[in-house]
Amino acid sequence: MQRRSRAAVLAAVSLLVVAGCSAGGGAGPGGGPGKRPGAAAPSASASAPVVVPGAKGSVEVTGTVATGLKTPWGVAALPGGDLLVGERDTGRIVRVATHGGKVTEVGSVPGVAPGGEGGLLGLAVAPSFGTDHQVYAYFTTASDNRIARMVYDERRDPGNRLGAPNTIFKGIPKGKFHNGGRLAFGPDRMLYASTGETGDKELAQDKKSPAGKILRMTPDGEPVHGNPEPDSVVYDYGHRNVEGLAWDAGDRLWASELGQDAWDELNLIEPGRNYGWPLVEGKRKGRPVPPGYVDPVEVWRPADASPSGLAYAKGSLWMASLRGERLWRIPLNGTRPVAAPQAFLKGTYGRLRTVVAADDGALWLVTGNTDGRGRPRAGDDRILRLVVS
Repeated sequence: MQRRSRAAVLAAVSLLVVAGCSAGGGAGPGGGPGKRPGAAAPSASASAPVVVPGAKGSVEVTGTVATGLKTPWGVAALPGGDLLVGERDTGRIVRVATHGGKVTEVGSVPGVAPGGEGGLLGLAVAPSFGTDHQVYAYFTTASDNRIARMVYDERRDPGNRLGAPNTIFKGIPKGKFHNGGRLAFGPDRMLYASTGETGDKELAQDKKSPAGKILRMTPDGEPVHGNPEPDSVVYDYGHRNVEGLAWDAGDRLWASELGQDAWDELNLIEPGRNYGWPLVEGKRKGRPVPPGYVDPVEVWRPADASPSGLAYAKGSLWMASLRGERLWRIPLNGTRPVAAPQAFLKGTYGRLRTVVAADDGALWLVTGNTDGRGRPRAGDDRILRLVVS
């Protein structure tokens, strides 16, 4: 894979490092309204720069938290640190105790119709969970992909702790492949969802379709003030199949995207922009592109990546790879990497589906070997705890 030279960047870093974890904390392109108070964009004359994450990081697997999960996909952290994990093909949601590893079924999402890459996909816990106990799920039905919310009531019997789903958004096209499915609440407390183009490539460029997009909506499923179109939840367009969403310390939104035959992508997301699919895959390299097209920040050959989950920790983005069977680290300096991506755990645990940042800066890494494309091993699928730098 051809990459731009990093020599000039690394030389500059060695002489004068600039803000990394706090870079661009003002009106960043991906954060929308509701930034963290006190954040400010760095300037060239900043008097107290902080150290940019180094070119070489480290990963230490400190334990296996859970085993025996079947097609785990969506993961959401509860207050206190335990995890809710959704199983794509069973429609079941379990609670995993991150201390002790106890796995407790909390319920199943009715109406899930698994098939191909569809089923119970993304999960998200509402920022207001402490008062309303709302859990959100993205899932495939017999007719579409949709987003619903449910009340999680720990006082009820195990296996029956989920209330009836209340659909807040429906009509997202479904397909055997490319259903997207990642859910996440942003720093603005709005709900973001990634969708695939279901194999119908032209939907990615159709701004009236929710397919091949990143959607931004209120917790009730309504368009957010400040979206590119006031009556639409479409936040950007031109995606093939985004399965990873993460915000950095400057509240910028990043997305990992599965390409077709040439390039997988890491994109810095800006509202209203066109990320090219199917007109362009990877970087433009002199080819004509539509107005407003945004080049990816990094690209990989699908054999090395096929990315799914994405998380931000310790100044870097961490990207879980399915076909590539490795965890990629992309150290950031504001909107740009400071070094070439670095691969960890290559082939050690097989396909890697989801990665989630813990409050203490560690990562929860979820394998995906029981998804029909992997080679399951004894104990699969599992959740690992990683200490990273």
